[in-house]
Amino acid sequence: MSVTIEKNGSVWTVIHDRINARNAVDPEAADALTAAFEEFDRDSQARVAVFWGAGGAFCGGWDLKYGASMSDQAKFQRDTDSLRFPQGAAPAPRGPMGPSRLELSKPVIAAVEGPAVAGGMELALWCDIRVMAEDAYFGVYCRRWGVPLLDGGTVRLPRLVGQGRALEIILTGRKVPAEEALRIGLCEKVVLRGEARAAAEAMARDISRFPQSAVSADRRSVFESHGLPVREALKREWDNGLPAVAEGAEGAARFAAGKGRHGDFSAI
Repeated sequence: MSVTIEKNGSVWTVIHDRINARNAVDPEAADALTAAFEEFDRDSQARVAVFWGAGGAFCGGWDLKYGASMSDQAKFQRDTDSLRFPQGAAPAPRGPMGPSRLELSKPVIAAVEGPAVAGGMELALWCDIRVMAEDAYFGVYCRRWGVPLLDGGTVRLPRLVGQGRALEIILTGRKVPAEEALRIGLCEKVVLRGEARAAAEAMARDISRFPQSAVSADRRSVFESHGLPVREALKREWDNGLPAVAEGAEGAARFAAGKGRHGDFSAI
């Protein structure tokens, strides 16, 4: 099995392990990754997931050996038809890279070691937060082979770094090292080589300790309000946040009783 899940209380680590292929994704791996994150989202005990590629590579993108088989026109038609978006509001099938079309109710943190390129970069962009090792890198390396971005790269990258910078990265296909990714907002934390998973899991544990109604409400508001007029965005924020206020009142009572003073998160 190329995908496994390590469960440590409320923090789950989804591990993609196709080391011989630099964790490139073929249909079997895409199905397994999608199933793993769907299981995470369904489980009431799971709060935060970490997405990690074994063997020093986050993901080398779409498996080009499988892609070469699609030069057969009948196979191309069959495989692409299975991934087309349905009419109406029906759920979309998985993306070519797997979970890239899922809209989860809980956060996922990418732990990026080594390359996260082409579709692998798109999987990292799908995550809420990216923690990169200092020698890790992004890049639209599929540019050289004529393979387009089909797993959200053209949608999510401009939202993170702006349209002009996104176009430069997409059209040139150049390498984007971790230091630059941090500077332009393409990742949120850079750590020493080999420490991305541990750092991402530590962050996940911190997030999982908080009362989850407000965490979920605020996360949902960020996604739902993107691109809306301010008034409509504020309404979404109110509608999402209001059900969490009861939990917030309980937290306020704990603060009044002496917990969490002066920014202390250790005993909340």
